[in-house]
Amino acid sequence: MYKEHITDIFFDLDHTLWDFEKNSELTFDKILKLNAIDISLSDFLRVYVPNNLLFWKMFREEKISKSELRYQRLKTTFDALNYQVQDDVINKLAEDYIDNLSSFNYLFPNAIDILDYLKPNYKLHIITNGFKEVQNKKIENSNIADYFVHVIDSEMAGVKKPNPVIFKLALDKAGVLPENALMIGDSFEADILGAKACGMSALHFNAHNEKRHDICNMIIDLNEIKEYL
Repeated sequence: MYKEHITDIFFDLDHTLWDFEKNSELTFDKILKLNAIDISLSDFLRVYVPNNLLFWKMFREEKISKSELRYQRLKTTFDALNYQVQDDVINKLAEDYIDNLSSFNYLFPNAIDILDYLKPNYKLHIITNGFKEVQNKKIENSNIADYFVHVIDSEMAGVKKPNPVIFKLALDKAGVLPENALMIGDSFEADILGAKACGMSALHFNAHNEKRHDICNMIIDLNEIKEYL
């Protein structure tokens, strides 16, 4: 069990509550057809999914810009598949992806159940590295906005997790001390190490089949949160 004086719970959004991979797959299925890209979805995703994680890591580390992230994750995927796509088409795909992503809103199994379970006893918030215009649509369209008091995104903070500035901003907005706060997220680097460095408790939602560690407790199903809170 976590400390009895936990009052505020901060969730990551993508890969934790919102099923990013499933929604992203549905989005690409739509926009590849829309743009007459003659490539199998499975081949595309096989290369794109790890590519996307790599470029997001670079983005977190301030090594690339938002526009570079959106372009390069597509460009390098098509290059690896030896499929020629003009830059104007890649830029159109990048825009179509952002425009359509929040129209698919599958949550992880038991997401609503656990939010219903927690809300009566804790203040719930979100800390996300995603882009404000996209994340807000995801939250609204998946009907989970009413569960959260504050949504803190990296554009609002000017930095990305695991930078302590975004966690401190979230704690300040919530009016809570770190020892009374718990972070739940999928990224060991961004969510878990970032939260722990700020004195928060953490619970690792292992969405990527990562190795066990002793930094904090790890779960594979959101309903397991009930064992700790």
